[in-house]
Amino acid sequence: MGVAVQLEAAVERFVGTPVRKMLIDGKWVEAASGKTFETLNPATGQVLARVAEGDKEDIDRAVRAARRTFDDGRWARMNPGERQRLLLRIADLIEQHGDELAQLETLDNGKPFAESRNVDIPSTAETFRYYAGWVTKLYGETNPSDAAFFNFTLREPVGVCGQIIPWNFPLLMCAWKLAPALACGNTSVLKPAEQTPLTALRLGELLLEAGVPPGVVNIVPGFGPTAGGALVHHPLVDKIAFTGSTEVGKEIHRETSSTLKRVSLELGGKSPNIVFPDADMAKAVPQSAFAIYMNAGQVCTAGSRLLVEKDVHDEVVDGLVGAAGAWKVGDGLDPTTMVGPLVSTTQLERVTKYLEIGPSEGAELRLGGHRVAGEKGYFVEPTIFTGVKPDMRIAQEEIFGPVLSVIPFTDIDDAIRIANDTMYGLAAAIWTRDLSTAHRMARGIRAGTIWVNGYGGSDPGVSFGGYKQSGFGRELGVHSIELYTNTKSVWVNL
Repeated sequence: MGVAVQLEAAVERFVGTPVRKMLIDGKWVEAASGKTFETLNPATGQVLARVAEGDKEDIDRAVRAARRTFDDGRWARMNPGERQRLLLRIADLIEQHGDELAQLETLDNGKPFAESRNVDIPSTAETFRYYAGWVTKLYGETNPSDAAFFNFTLREPVGVCGQIIPWNFPLLMCAWKLAPALACGNTSVLKPAEQTPLTALRLGELLLEAGVPPGVVNIVPGFGPTAGGALVHHPLVDKIAFTGSTEVGKEIHRETSSTLKRVSLELGGKSPNIVFPDADMAKAVPQSAFAIYMNAGQVCTAGSRLLVEKDVHDEVVDGLVGAAGAWKVGDGLDPTTMVGPLVSTTQLERVTKYLEIGPSEGAELRLGGHRVAGEKGYFVEPTIFTGVKPDMRIAQEEIFGPVLSVIPFTDIDDAIRIANDTMYGLAAAIWTRDLSTAHRMARGIRAGTIWVNGYGGSDPGVSFGGYKQSGFGRELGVHSIELYTNTKSVWVNL
């Protein structure tokens, strides 16, 4: 075990506050009910902090604050250059407080500190910086029309956005939701996941420090059925953006139909990672371990199905067993840790259930397969199942843990068939030196993101989203601008 990361004094103070309050209309307030809930350190199972528990009344207060702020124009009609400067200031503050935010993220989520510090924090800042650039580029158009008219379009903000984020990349998902919404002039009510509310609340402090006006961003921690449900149903909310499970996404889709809110959903995945015989195995094998074990497999795009051409199946599996064995499990504050804990007891129970389902279906356990013995937290060993058939539950259902199913295939057509044989379509990867194979596979797989000879690339300027039951709508890039704006046509009679 290495020397644990030394917590900053600011982190100690933040988690040591008796109750972390919610942000409504620029003020930190307690829940209307006075209720609080505990957020736990998943590496120890111990209470990390107490947080105000938002409910219907709190959501109503937050939505009405966001509505007033949107309607009075203090944000939507702010000089674009000033709004841009505020978003750039937010990015700068995130970078300035990078160590503090990364430590909070690791304490609350469990992921290794190196991931929090070197991936999540820089990506969060860069997302705000990218969308700051869009503020001054939201153009309308002039259109050819009847000579008796002058016609032009305006691109206007949608209004009040309800944004519900997940627990696997808490701070980064705040940025994916807030940055484009704010750039376009919208106001927001953000509900962080109840498992990981702390970095969202700390971000709220930084937003106020940056000078974001009261009511532009309101942050209400609470539980999905209560706070989340109230946000989805609220008549003054114009748009819902949700990242999370397909099951909850379907429920949100049903519930918003009565008010016809604009909805975007980034949901689950069961992504195929496909290795052909001509692949560069020195890269494909370790990257395949990364694809499933990063963030303890709690990634919507995790390469949880490894499809291997049958002639190289044994070679790849043997190499992967060796590579996976080097992924050390432990507390995220230990610098030698590569796989942190699962986020909660609920997630631990879910993943360990699949560790039993796999062998019961006839899969062979090649590595791991157990909760880590002697640990207080929610740790599971990196696991590999072979002999997996495409119709097995471990090959069809999203496990969201460090569990890999290896499936052999015979040729390109077989690989495409197996890759598409789930209800999901979020991402896929292809390992081959043959350009024709790469293009044929990329066209044949129904998924929103395809990586070729790599796994996991992301950039704020590149769209992200799913096919099929992995959701609809695209986040990041120009496509996120479309989610958060309306187009208005104006006809002037000459």
